[in-house]
Amino acid sequence: MPSLMTKLVVALAIVVALSACGGGKKAAKKSAAAPTTTTSKPKGPPVAPLTGVSDPTGASLKRCAVTVKIDNRLEGHPKYGIEQADVVYEEVVEGGYTRVAAIFNSQAPDRVGPVRSVRKTDQSLVWPIGGVFAYSGGAPYAIESINTAPVVQLDETRAGPLMFRDNSRRAPFNLYAHVDFMYSRCGTPVPPRALFTYRGAQPVAGGVPASSVRVGFLSGFAVNWTWDAPSGSWKRSIFGSPELVASGAQLAPKNVVVMYVSYIGGDSHGLGAEAVLTGHGKALVFTAGKEITGTWSRPDKSKPAQLLDAAGKVIALTPGQTWVELPDTTYSVTKTP
Repeated sequence: MPSLMTKLVVALAIVVALSACGGGKKAAKKSAAAPTTTTSKPKGPPVAPLTGVSDPTGASLKRCAVTVKIDNRLEGHPKYGIEQADVVYEEVVEGGYTRVAAIFNSQAPDRVGPVRSVRKTDQSLVWPIGGVFAYSGGAPYAIESINTAPVVQLDETRAGPLMFRDNSRRAPFNLYAHVDFMYSRCGTPVPPRALFTYRGAQPVAGGVPASSVRVGFLSGFAVNWTWDAPSGSWKRSIFGSPELVASGAQLAPKNVVVMYVSYIGGDSHGLGAEAVLTGHGKALVFTAGKEITGTWSRPDKSKPAQLLDAAGKVIALTPGQTWVELPDTTYSVTKTP
C-alpha cells in the first residue's frame, strides 16, 4: 500500500501536468489570434519651404536661402534670374527710389542681378532665414546694420568668382551673382524656415475679387499688378510698361503681399532710413484673383511676420513665388475689383 509521501508526490505531479495543459491552451489561443498590424499614411513629395511647391528632388531641403540685393532702376533693366526667386521684397531707399531683395532656395540660377548695395532694412528681412546675403557693398552705417544679422555675407570682394562684371553694361549696373555656386557658402539654418503659410490645392478662403492693384511708390517707381487668370499669376508693370526680365518673360508671381510700414531715421532725402518690420500693421494680400484685407504681426525679428485676416486667422497663400511690397504708411494703394 502506497505511503503518504508517495501519494503526495503523485498528487503534485497531477497538478503540475494540469497547469501545463492549461498554459498550452492559453498559448494556443494567443498564437491563433489575428496578427497585430500598423498602418501609416504615405508621405507626399518634399515641399520647398519658401514656396510651398512640391520639390521631388528635395534640393530645397538640403541648402540655405541666398538673398541677393538687386537694382530696380530703369538703367538696371532687364533684371536677370529674379523670376526664379522664391520670395522678393521691394523696399524704399533714398530719394523715394525702390530696390529689391530676392530670396532663392528652390532654384539655382547661374546669373542674378544687377547686384547692388545693402540698406538698413535688409537685416530685418533676413533675420528669420539666415543663409547667405549677397550685395555689392554699402555705406558704413548699412554695413554695421547687416553685421547684426545671422548671415554669411558675400560682397564683391568676398564673393570672388561667385560674382562677375559684365563689361557690355555700364557700372554700377553690371555686377551679377552666380547663385548656383553661392549655395556652397551656406550658413544656417538649412533649410530656411518658411516665411508664409500655403494652402496647397485648396481654394482661397474669403476675400473679394480683384483684377489689379497699384502700389504708389514715389519718384516714378509705382508698380502695377494685374491678375491673369489663365496663368494664375499677377503680372507686373513698372515705368509704364510690363516688366520683362532678360529671358523675355514678364514677372508674374502667384501672390502679392502689401505690408504698410513706417520708415524711420534718415535725412531729408531718406538716406539711411529703415523700414520698421516688427510690431504690426495693415496688410493686403492678393492671391488667386482675390484681395484679402488683414494685418501683419511680427513681435520678434528672429521670426517671420504672420499675415492675419479680419478674424485673426492666418492667411494661406497660393504655392509659388511671392512678392512683398513695403510701401510707407502714407503711400497710396489703389485696387480695381
